[in-house]
Amino acid sequence: QVQLVESGGGLVQPGGSLRLSCGASGSLSSIISVGWYRQRPGQMRELVAAIRKSGTYYDDSVKGRFTISRDNANETIFLQMNNLKPGDTAVYTCNVGTLRSNIYYDYWGQGSQVTVSS
Repeated sequence: QVQLVESGGGLVQPGGSLRLSCGASGSLSSIISVGWYRQRPGQMRELVAAIRKSGTYYDDSVKGRFTISRDNANETIFLQMNNLKPGDTAVYTCNVGTLRSNIYYDYWGQGSQVTVSS
């Protein structure tokens, strides 16, 4: 089991920055991937950024503006979001994928509202 607690959402003006944090606890040695998803109003949830064994992934819409990172010492996953646009308004949720006994499990944070508006 892995527990995830997010912080850092809020209201920001276009062009501004926010950093989302996701604190993890539990069976952390089984984690094989970490990521951030978002669900924009009226749309399906989409993967924004992820760190996997194969490398780091970013959706084209956030490349060059968002950075995902993982602090293993403090068991925290970050999403630094710069030059935010109104289209980035969404509920952002952190995710970790674990592998135990060849079975893959997904765990999710509680979700953080990010609103980009003037």
